Amino acid sequence: MTEPVQSAPHHVLAFDSGIGGLGIVRALRTLKPDLHIDYLADTAVFPYGEQADAFLIERIVSLLSQAIRRLRPQAVVVACNTASTLALDALRAAWPDMPFIGCVPPIRWAARITRSQVIGLLATRATIRRPYLTHLHSLYAPNCTLIAHAAPGLAALAECAFREEPIPADAIPKEVFGLFERDTQGLMDTVGLGCTHYTFVLDQLRALSPPHITWLDPADAVARHTLTCLEDLLGKTETVLPPRAWFTAMPERSEALAARLPAFGFEAITLWASGAEHTRFHPQMYG
Repeated sequence: MTEPVQSAPHHVLAFDSGIGGLGIVRALRTLKPDLHIDYLADTAVFPYGEQADAFLIERIVSLLSQAIRRLRPQAVVVACNTASTLALDALRAAWPDMPFIGCVPPIRWAARITRSQVIGLLATRATIRRPYLTHLHSLYAPNCTLIAHAAPGLAALAECAFREEPIPADAIPKEVFGLFERDTQGLMDTVGLGCTHYTFVLDQLRALSPPHITWLDPADAVARHTLTCLEDLLGKTETVLPPRAWFTAMPERSEALAARLPAFGFEAITLWASGAEHTRFHPQMYG
């Protein structure tokens, strides 16, 4: 069956391992409501933080290469800290003419606004252990003390929050307690989000932290940078398929997730396949 096509002068593909990149999609839609956005979540191997680096690089390049050929975006937002810190160089080498906008820990931003010179980062274990973080620290915040805390279960809790499912009262505090425990002198005044999933629990994080802490969510900055990268392409109208939220495997608790997608501009869950055939799951299918 032939799908309807649309004309779109601006077409972006946003990519993440799960729903975290939808925070950037939300920011993009706020800044430019007419932007054509496709979303691709690699739920088949979520969470990325638990996968081997070599496997992830190969998979990300292969999957996004398929998506670029099929969907023909003008730019790709790698809306995942793990994927960005690991695979951006390989993606740019494979597609030198394609703008790739990454999402990396906001160390430079934190260093600009801190007054105490003690900054924090909340991230996955994979992001914390990667040399890329050390590079960011030495390059952009050499005069700052960085307290980097791995919260291994927080991305999954953010997925629950996104689906508007109940979360045990002690679950999020357990994930972030170590961050503030390590700030023994109480000097840390700025904390960056090092995982795009965390945007969906940001209100809870603010409520759990001392009142003087400033939390940095890079979603708006990534969205603004994406639009800047598109400025030279805005006059080129492309024929595209209707926007989709693609998933490489049926996500857990699909009914609740599907019900939330319309708020981000997508009608349904669409399963990604290497061929042209796919299956769509609408919220209304679940009663």
